[in-house]
Amino acid sequence: MIAPEDCTEDLLLGGRVRLRQPRRGLRAGLDAVLLAAGIPARPGQSVLEAGCGSGAGFLCLAARVPGLRITAVERDAGLAALARENAAAAGLAVEVIEGDVRDQALARRLPPFDHAFANPPFWPGGTAPPEKGREAMTHATGAEAARLADWARFLAAPLARRGTLSLILPAARLDAGMAALAGAGCAGTLLLPFWPREGRPAKRMLLQARRGGRGPARISPGLVLHGPGEGFSPAAEGVLRGAAPLVLEA
Repeated sequence: MIAPEDCTEDLLLGGRVRLRQPRRGLRAGLDAVLLAAGIPARPGQSVLEAGCGSGAGFLCLAARVPGLRITAVERDAGLAALARENAAAAGLAVEVIEGDVRDQALARRLPPFDHAFANPPFWPGGTAPPEKGREAMTHATGAEAARLADWARFLAAPLARRGTLSLILPAARLDAGMAALAGAGCAGTLLLPFWPREGRPAKRMLLQARRGGRGPARISPGLVLHGPGEGFSPAAEGVLRGAAPLVLEA
């Protein structure tokens, strides 16, 4: 378990979400908030998050969409405990399961979901992972696509037909992400690029496909994160602090 003195308490979505998370290691960042903003969930639907960490993703989603039935999976016992505590503090009845995305038997035991999502861990080659025990999912090697495929297969297994599967990934993992979604039986992928600034290459992408979907991949206009100055663009402010949803459209 993670001791209280080893945690910080942080605010997301302009204070709508209060999150206790480790002072070091796997801390929630921009990706978790952006991913949650892209899930097209409606009140009363069921959602699954894999690799939930301390719960930032599902907490941000629940803050925007009330009345969801949320299940989350996290393989680290300390983070899973934090996720449960954060959910309870927010008044949410979230089932947090300690498990591994490579466990297909677990995936098959889960009930059907309308939406599934994940922010798979990734650290550039040569950078040490922040948490001991996560070495198997760190560096960009030849086996990277297979590991990403594990995430997609796990999320797709309990997904209802036409349900959405969403991943947020570094732009460099686009090919592997597309292959993983296709291999998990999800297609009709919509890609939403996040531009650091207008005219700059995208560094991260949101990929969203449907179980049993059809058709070619499409690219949405995307979101420019920063304006001319140091702050976020007005559109990004609306998503990151105002809890506005991302508009995924071709």
